[in-house]
Amino acid sequence: MSETVLQLKNVTIYQGGHMVLSNVNFELQKGDFVYLIGKTGSGKSSFMKTLYGDLELTEGEGSVVGFNLRTMKEKDIPFLRRKLGIVFQDFKLLPDRTVNSNLQFVLRATGWKEKNAINERIEHVLDKVGMKTKGFKFPHELSGGEQQRIAIARALLNDPELILADEPTGNLDPQTSIEVMEVLQDINKNGNTILMATHDYALLLKYPSKTLKCDENKVFEVVQRKSS
Repeated sequence: MSETVLQLKNVTIYQGGHMVLSNVNFELQKGDFVYLIGKTGSGKSSFMKTLYGDLELTEGEGSVVGFNLRTMKEKDIPFLRRKLGIVFQDFKLLPDRTVNSNLQFVLRATGWKEKNAINERIEHVLDKVGMKTKGFKFPHELSGGEQQRIAIARALLNDPELILADEPTGNLDPQTSIEVMEVLQDINKNGNTILMATHDYALLLKYPSKTLKCDENKVFEVVQRKSS
């Protein structure tokens, strides 16, 4: 039986009083990999921000990993985010700390205390993204692709029920984008649910999957043509 990780019903999303997306209906099941595409300014980021509590949901019904987006209070947001893994385009690593310290910081902030458990978890997620030997390095010593792998490792720390990847290859060259995409594909094969906003159509062709499109204030599923 499939398990619903995310459900939106008749949702309208506003940003600063301006309606961005209307009448959004969408369900995401555990283990899915779904793309969210659309031109810049079409509402992809607003869609993502609503899911992790950065934008308040005021119209329609929405639930994410067991949290009701309509009734959720501000104090609930950190608990929601512990069940989500969020990967940003610009990595958002702390520049003055090593990779290991970046990851320790997140675990301690989310309630981990036991040092051995912290170190084991960090080793595990770095191994998953092929960065096991890079823990002692600082972000500026890593390439963009390596930094994004670390950002994915960080998103995996608390074994999230849903990973939201907002343009994770947006700052990377095509070859590096493919390497990062391979990491995301592997994570998905291991059972992690992923919603990925992107405007990199080459990736969609190379790794076809269910695709949603934001266009003219609507969100709808796009049926990809199979290449012959």
